[in-house]
Amino acid sequence: MGYSEHKELSKDQPITCAVITVSDTRTIEDDKSGALMLERLKTNGHPVDGYRIVPDDAARIVKAVSELAENVDVILLNGGTGITRRDGTYEALASIIERPMPGFGELFRMLSFEEVGGAAMLSRASAGIFRNTLVFSTPGSTAAVRLAMDRLILPELRHLVWELLRQ
Repeated sequence: MGYSEHKELSKDQPITCAVITVSDTRTIEDDKSGALMLERLKTNGHPVDGYRIVPDDAARIVKAVSELAENVDVILLNGGTGITRRDGTYEALASIIERPMPGFGELFRMLSFEEVGGAAMLSRASAGIFRNTLVFSTPGSTAAVRLAMDRLILPELRHLVWELLRQ
């Protein structure tokens, strides 16, 4: 069975999602990237069962992901993926991801390169599986979230969850 058949079989796959914004400064009122993720998920028929803003602290990021993974199929994080000293999302997730999905980060940076040129290499966007939950981590800018959601995550989300759960 090939991709087309898998995609067809997965078209009705139910998915429950959660969103985590990693930021030391954002609040619910000004979290545009988290709001964009929530809007895109709901518009595409994916229920959201959790939304948090977590400081850029590895232990708190791991705790939030661990708690949310108990009840959802997908966790989407935004923020903390750069190279500054405070950007710790990549390291936090790398410490718990059981099966990395390097293709996500590679494709995200390729698509970003088309928009921002060489600055795309600053992104440490990543994805993987933690406790049978898909975890995606994107930069915190709304442009980056829009790119990741519209070009990569949403077009394949049902298929990815179907693949993860089918065996």
